[in-house]
Amino acid sequence: MSSAAVPAQTPPDRKWWKEVVVYQIYPASFLDSDGDGLGDLPGIISKLDYIQSVGATAIWLSPIFKSPQHDMGYDVSDYRDIHRPYGTIQDVENLIQGCHDRGIKVLLDLVVNHTSHEHEWFRESRSSKTSPKRDWYFWRDPKFDSDGSRKPPNNWASIFGGSAWTYDEPTGQYYLSLFLPEQPDLNWANEDMRRATYADMQFWLDKGSDGFRIDSMNLMSKHPDLPDAPITRPGAEFQPGDKYFASGPRMHEYIREMREEVLDKYDCMTVGELGFTKDEESVASYVAKDRHELDMLFTGDIVDMDFGANHKYERDDFRLSKLKAITSRWQGAMPKFDGWNSVYMDNHDSGRSLSRYGSDIPAHRKEAAKMLAIYLGTLSGTLFLLQGQEIGMANVPESWKIDDYIDVEGLNYYKSELKKRGPGADMSDVMREMRLKARDNGRLPMQWTAHKNAGFTQGNPWMRVNEDYAEWNVAQQEKDGDSVLAFWGQILELRQREKDVFVYGHFSVLPEYETSEDIFAYTMTSFHGRAALILLNFSDREQQVDLKGYSCAKKLLGKGADDFNEDGITLGAYEGVVYANW
Repeated sequence: MSSAAVPAQTPPDRKWWKEVVVYQIYPASFLDSDGDGLGDLPGIISKLDYIQSVGATAIWLSPIFKSPQHDMGYDVSDYRDIHRPYGTIQDVENLIQGCHDRGIKVLLDLVVNHTSHEHEWFRESRSSKTSPKRDWYFWRDPKFDSDGSRKPPNNWASIFGGSAWTYDEPTGQYYLSLFLPEQPDLNWANEDMRRATYADMQFWLDKGSDGFRIDSMNLMSKHPDLPDAPITRPGAEFQPGDKYFASGPRMHEYIREMREEVLDKYDCMTVGELGFTKDEESVASYVAKDRHELDMLFTGDIVDMDFGANHKYERDDFRLSKLKAITSRWQGAMPKFDGWNSVYMDNHDSGRSLSRYGSDIPAHRKEAAKMLAIYLGTLSGTLFLLQGQEIGMANVPESWKIDDYIDVEGLNYYKSELKKRGPGADMSDVMREMRLKARDNGRLPMQWTAHKNAGFTQGNPWMRVNEDYAEWNVAQQEKDGDSVLAFWGQILELRQREKDVFVYGHFSVLPEYETSEDIFAYTMTSFHGRAALILLNFSDREQQVDLKGYSCAKKLLGKGADDFNEDGITLGAYEGVVYANW
């Protein structure tokens, strides 16, 4: 390899949570066992052997707790009960046991920035101004303008549109709800509320859960005065308030207390969702080893690469230079402060990376999916896959109309834009962005077979199944040695076999291709000098790659690329290849 690849000189600090491959399951969309059209826990249990065969060694379940489902379970009404259509507490215990029998860890989605408005805590809180739980949430008096009209306590915009405050007629006050009105924010400054939350966490760790993905983690501490946000969207009534509600003054105190009171008593894994905060210093404050707070974070910048300047559904096309910058930033930053990366491109809140950053047209889909698999499978950190990513699931087709989408986030935006533009307005630009980024894309029912409803359900599916399931499904790919599924198996087997190179390795971009918008080329090098060269073609045409000054012994992965030749190799459209010096 090149002298540019300079590995660390000491062996890595090995931890089980650094080495797992996490398979994210969206319970409603995984497999329906009883024909009601909704995925469930018995369905997941029936596919544990499949999950193991993919190469996953951990699962992350999106919320399964009791919920009225205004935001697909991210509105929890009882942390110690299960959403009944998914199953029961006993089903969760059986799932945990089944996973552990197979050497698979289980992560639960911990949603504790807010609850459902149907949670008993909130029912008590809103019952009167003198309720002992009144201060478990944020209650404030209205403001009144010059003509006496009632206004919210501040100008914060909800993340899902409109005001972040909801008026409660019986008590004459507003409560804070950064997402939906049905999702009131918890007041983490209240110690009794924190203790109750810790007890709920311990309940699941005692049942064998191996850790948590913490939803909206850094929103748990707000500025105590809840001041008006600066005007960054002129003309809009409500303004982004993340300056005052993200990573607030007591955030680290809460995380450290959570660790001391609960997490340190177990050998568990923590990954926090870090919205609105993507700079190195802030990330380090959460995951630097000497901080002893969280194991890793989802910063979101990978899934935000094509977001517009002011909103997710504004246009800003993907460019490879963005991916390179983000990858280089975090692969280089974490070793500085002994932090740890999460490696991902897809989740339940995003469109499919294949459709956004690769290509889902038939001529390129398989190769693009494999190329992205090489990218993810060769980076240092803990790898996360979203169900269906292993078979190259894609976004919804362009033929879908607005009535085919069901997610509240996208629909709220569409309605707000239509209201601004007026009836009959051209909405094709919004539909283009929804086709790429709507959360529906990451939540499509899993495509198991070519049979009706992709084998997901015998009933009427809770959301529409993608039309391409007859060609793109697990059953078909399990029989095909050249499938995306088979390729993921090869990638993950290589990643586990060569942990020192890929899981713990040192990342270095080839300077010759640092500015290319077509080729991503980098090396991964272990502490003892074992090195791999990774070449990825992000374009829809052949690319010539000059490799003078580099030397490799063999090709590890890659279908059509030539064996290593320093005079150059030809990469086909969306082709990836991995070479090694051993």
